[in-house]
Amino acid sequence: MEPTISLAKKYCNSLVSYSRRKTIPVRVGEVIIGGDNPIVIQSMTTVDTMDTQGSVEQVLRMVEAGCELVRITAPSLKEAENLRNIKKELRKRGCHVPLVADIHFTPNAAELAAQIVEKVRINPGNYADKKRFESIEYTDETYQAELDRIRERFTPLVELCKKHGTAMRIGTNHGSLSDRIMSRYGDTALGMVESALEFLRICEDLNFDQIVLSMKSSNAQVMVEAYRLLVQKLDEEGLKPYPLHLGVTEAGEAEDGRIKSAVGIGTLLEDGLGDTVRVSLTEEPEFEAPVARKLVDRYRDRKDHRPIPEINESPIDPFLYHKRSSREVLNIGDVNVPRVIADMSSLNTIEVKDLKSVGHFYLPEPDKWTMNDQGADYIYSGNKSIPFMLPNGLKELVDYPVWKQLTDKKGRFPVYNLQQLAQAEDCDDQLNFIRLNASDIDEDTMMILEADNLVVLLETDNTHAMPALRRFFFELVRRKLNIPVVVIRNFEVSDAEAFLIHASTDIGGLLVDGFGDGVMLTSTPQSNKEDQLSDIKLKNTTAFGILQAARTRMTKTEYISCPSCGRTLFDLQETTAMIRKRTDHLKGVKIGIMGCIVNGPGEMADADYGYVGSGKGKITLYKGQEVMKRGVPSEQAVDELIEIIRADGKWIEPKAVEV
Repeated sequence: MEPTISLAKKYCNSLVSYSRRKTIPVRVGEVIIGGDNPIVIQSMTTVDTMDTQGSVEQVLRMVEAGCELVRITAPSLKEAENLRNIKKELRKRGCHVPLVADIHFTPNAAELAAQIVEKVRINPGNYADKKRFESIEYTDETYQAELDRIRERFTPLVELCKKHGTAMRIGTNHGSLSDRIMSRYGDTALGMVESALEFLRICEDLNFDQIVLSMKSSNAQVMVEAYRLLVQKLDEEGLKPYPLHLGVTEAGEAEDGRIKSAVGIGTLLEDGLGDTVRVSLTEEPEFEAPVARKLVDRYRDRKDHRPIPEINESPIDPFLYHKRSSREVLNIGDVNVPRVIADMSSLNTIEVKDLKSVGHFYLPEPDKWTMNDQGADYIYSGNKSIPFMLPNGLKELVDYPVWKQLTDKKGRFPVYNLQQLAQAEDCDDQLNFIRLNASDIDEDTMMILEADNLVVLLETDNTHAMPALRRFFFELVRRKLNIPVVVIRNFEVSDAEAFLIHASTDIGGLLVDGFGDGVMLTSTPQSNKEDQLSDIKLKNTTAFGILQAARTRMTKTEYISCPSCGRTLFDLQETTAMIRKRTDHLKGVKIGIMGCIVNGPGEMADADYGYVGSGKGKITLYKGQEVMKRGVPSEQAVDELIEIIRADGKWIEPKAVEV
């Protein structure tokens, strides 16, 4: 039996039982999205659309990597027309992957593409609307007049799609909401949803339903809220349950791109949302499909998970971020950033040099400690105590039976299980930890959690991990218990990429709902100490990466970089690497790196500074949404960007750190 959720908050079938949302099927060539069909993996080409042979070769590599749907940009009529040649050559070579035309500002290109390829994607923020970053006041009459104009511009495309059996994606992007939508709804999830619904209502009036919807943002938190709200609004209006295409825009590259994508996409997959997925990485497109596959495949056998206690009503607003209120215990909870606890309990002995793996470095010459931006806040040493004095600010967690035998307890805090805490004769005056399973929500346990100087270390062995952990937080909110909670997850790393994806989903899915005052990714025993320390380092840096992706603790520079595409005016991968090399010490600064005007400045709405291609070899530099310099030669643009950051008072000189 599924728990009930009020219609005002309902966005999924169940908050505790894995159940995929049932949608209408949408046919895209030989692929069907939604219905009872598996989740479809897709990606986008990066070669100039006018390069027929280059596009074909890249598509073939993408398909070989597992891509089931390929999107190609068509910024003008000439690119839209060349889709015909690309498709013809692919079919000649035995490749029948459906093609999707990516359209932004050109309705006539969309109308042509709809007669050639299997699907067109339009962005309602700029298809027939305006984005000039202007604040305009609309009366009901002038607003309706704009809607009538949109209907007139959009209807021919819908009719062509109906005639040719072409599917459509109505894809809202957070950064490209029109001035009209912004004037009425602001920069909100509701504005994103309404932007799509305006076009969807026209489609329904015209009896066209072969539509997929998306709500993309480079901010995973906003993206999750918008998709949830979209589902709720579709139900509320009595509209059809259209399939959802999931993606985090401009996720970036390497570990950061994978972590951010998993925080957004994985959170929605956990609740059964999503029918097609694209992971947007600033890398070659054939690297995207395998990452998406690892995200999706985790849910193939999810239905038979151990039951999680039902909840009759979600105690939070799933469409708006609120950090759960918790009291401060030492430096955990309340307004403190989430803490990172490094698990070093698997080491037989812990030496001074081992702390390098968790961001703390001892410098013998000046006889002092230093740390990098990802220095752990606590170390869990388990059934032993660290035999040397820890650097200032770093504290230790020790299992209670060992802790109670210590003569020097300063900076060392006990970890109890339920039985030990019930029988303990002593505890620390400042800070104590109790290790609990997410299923421990009985009355006796909840009463213990009223203690003032206690922090929960929360874990689960349920395969439906994130909802099991979330259910525990729901219980705390329902009972108004404000005890801080540190989330523990245990993963054996046989595949580092899968580990990043799974950990980011399980913990990020909690953080985007405001749950979690800390993170501990437990280490697992390895064959030798070098491998053990490598495992500990990976889990420590991943914990910080997840907190950054969820926007709950910023410890490094964030790069909002789009995946390259046929519109890109410079080498995005090379440029991103060059900018990262010069700026990756600017803690908490967000830099948008966009290949063209379509993906900037709107798409980098969250960025503090922007680097946007504006012509061959020419760059436009931004501070927020404000243009600072236009037409800067690309060979000078990084230096000019740094000068803008310096003039804004945000630049610091990089320091050399011994590693």
